[in-house]
Amino acid sequence: MLLQSILFFVGITGVYFGAEWLVKGSSKLSRDLGIKPIVIGLTVVAFGTSSPEFAVSLTAAIKGSNDIAIGNIIGSNIANIGLILGIAAIVLPLEVEKVIMKRELPLMIGISAGLYCMAIDRKIGFIDGLLLFTGIILYIGYQVYNTLNYKKETRNSTGNTEDVPASLSVNSSCLQANSSSSDNKAGMPESTNEEGQTRRHLLSNIVYIVIGLACLLVGSHILVKSAIFIAGSFGISEMVIGMTVVAFGTSVPEMATSVVSALRKEADICVGNVIGSNIFNILMVLGSVALIRPLNVVRETLFFEFPVMILFSIALIPMIRGDLRVNRLEGIVLVSGYFAFIFFLFR
Repeated sequence: MLLQSILFFVGITGVYFGAEWLVKGSSKLSRDLGIKPIVIGLTVVAFGTSSPEFAVSLTAAIKGSNDIAIGNIIGSNIANIGLILGIAAIVLPLEVEKVIMKRELPLMIGISAGLYCMAIDRKIGFIDGLLLFTGIILYIGYQVYNTLNYKKETRNSTGNTEDVPASLSVNSSCLQANSSSSDNKAGMPESTNEEGQTRRHLLSNIVYIVIGLACLLVGSHILVKSAIFIAGSFGISEMVIGMTVVAFGTSVPEMATSVVSALRKEADICVGNVIGSNIFNILMVLGSVALIRPLNVVRETLFFEFPVMILFSIALIPMIRGDLRVNRLEGIVLVSGYFAFIFFLFR
């Protein structure tokens, strides 16, 4: 039992650092290849923060542990709002942009309700997975379109003079001045040195990605295997283990990002991270897993866990609607609601 407990925390650690290295390597590699930052944020980073849930749920589904696969996603979504957003609001009240209230929040609620409708027949099958996965493609495309359209409108309203910042002109002059010394101390052209540095950067980023993926796969395998053993030893259902300990472990990246964002007064990153992660968990993670292997849903989940997930999502509307902020008192309410959920889950 002690060994399995140690392996469980080893698995969580592997999943966490795997996600961190995957995001770090992928983001830097994308920038080195000239991919737009907005595309990086909506794809690489968003996938990275949901990659622990994806790895754990996929591994659990392949092993036939449907309850852990589904419980991990539902539990993570509840933890993201109740625990993570709540703690972030307690640390610092969160100002929320109007667009999140008008667009992202209703979308998250609609997707959560849609998943519940799919699960009513107690199965999330291939067609359901295809619909969910199509949804994440449309969501990313919609976000990219809105961002590019906003940038175009901003340029038209401010004029094209801002297209090339003055700092860029200064940097260009500096580069031209520096290029006059074409040889370095070793007698090598600077362009050759730059190419060598670029190759080293690309190689190091690829190494980060490979190591991150390896840690994710190995960590999720150890995590799921030890979680199943612990659940059986204590007579706790796999669904409860998936919704509590496993869900919390896979939500560590979101928690770190949200708390740091709150401390840096980046409320939009904090709230956007939570809502975006919940959308990706349902559309991308459950969609992908269901495409590979259909998931059976326990009947009791339809009457408690699913409604609680939707209730937490809806609860954000009255909190944000008035003054477009989540204050400390509302953060305490969210955290209290999360621990109440855990209490009733173990009863």
